[in-house]
Amino acid sequence: MNKIGFNVLAWTAAVSDDLFPIIERLKTIGYDGVEFYLGPQEAAAYQRMGSFVKDLGLETTAVMTLGADENPVNDSAEVRGRALDKIKWAVDRAHDLNSKVICGPFHSAHTVFVNRPANDREYALAGEVLNAAADYAAQANITFALEALNRFECYLCNTMEQLLKLVKAADHPNVRAMFDTHHSNIEEKSYLNALQTIAPVLAHVHISENDRGTPGTGQVKWDDAFAALAAIKYDGWLTIEAFSRNDPGFANAIGVWREFNEPWDIAENGYKFIREMGLKHGL
Repeated sequence: MNKIGFNVLAWTAAVSDDLFPIIERLKTIGYDGVEFYLGPQEAAAYQRMGSFVKDLGLETTAVMTLGADENPVNDSAEVRGRALDKIKWAVDRAHDLNSKVICGPFHSAHTVFVNRPANDREYALAGEVLNAAADYAAQANITFALEALNRFECYLCNTMEQLLKLVKAADHPNVRAMFDTHHSNIEEKSYLNALQTIAPVLAHVHISENDRGTPGTGQVKWDDAFAALAAIKYDGWLTIEAFSRNDPGFANAIGVWREFNEPWDIAENGYKFIREMGLKHGL
């Protein structure tokens, strides 16, 4: 069966030793790996975490975002240069974690809008930055899994069709795509059509409920999603991404204003749900 991961953003955006007991418990639940947000901690924190997780026999993946001052689609070459530098920094931190995948919407700045649809020049600019960053990532055998977000968080890529266009613009074997059930629940007409569109470059999947709580407790059409993943023979990570207000700074930044489910409810029941759906649909 596919590997199952858990993104510790349900507790915190910080990479620190405080997560050690949480990761140990995630292993006892049955998880194969843990996903970390690549934030501003020093390299030593990532190195300790990478060693700790490896010694537990788990794997890691990573997720990142970019801000307005480091936007790959900005007209300023200086701003795009900072984007490239930030992605390279993230590659170094992912390498410290022993991660082989960096996922997320780092094709553009999160929640930065220009009051018009994306244009071809912006896809070309993002592709240029990502191509250069991927050359650096390839040295560490790291793949980028770019993410399409809903219309309230991003304007460059909302659908798998747009995401495929971006991956083609980057034109690099280490630049691929991810699929998130939460964003696709908002933006796509059909899970099957969306996944068939992105299948040739799909490298990562986030399992996320419509309200960001425990998978299986909301309105996502989970049978459609898992049947579609089976239909395209997806064999990569199924990683739960859920949020809470345990880390107020991060919660404020992504618009989380209430609790959806308690993190351990998400971790324990979410794992059971993925196992059940995977077996039901032949993943």
